[in-house]
Amino acid sequence: MDPELANVLDFVLKILPAVTLITVVCVGGWILNNWLRIKHGYPLDGAWGQALHPHTDKEAMERIKLLTGENAQLRAELGSVKDRLETIERIVTDQPHRLAKEIDALAIEANKVDRGGHA
Repeated sequence: MDPELANVLDFVLKILPAVTLITVVCVGGWILNNWLRIKHGYPLDGAWGQALHPHTDKEAMERIKLLTGENAQLRAELGSVKDRLETIERIVTDQPHRLAKEIDALAIEANKVDRGGHA
């Protein structure tokens, strides 16, 4: 047998277990990943990113619509809470005489409107 061929064969036999181990670990990880995705309800992706499982049905689409509506409602509510908090922060951090002037101005304006005046 040719010594160069013997060296190549020896190299292949030494590296083959490592290549086999890496291949087994990668395939096992892929199987575990897909099993966990199925178990927890995440869609499986094809080679080009298209969803394979589960398919979206009418119930899922209705749930998405409901969640989208609820999300919009909660965002609007959060916006109003932020506005209220901003007002409270302004009241707390403003100088007392400025706040008193604003309250007095509102009271005077309210008195004008109550008496039939035009504001």
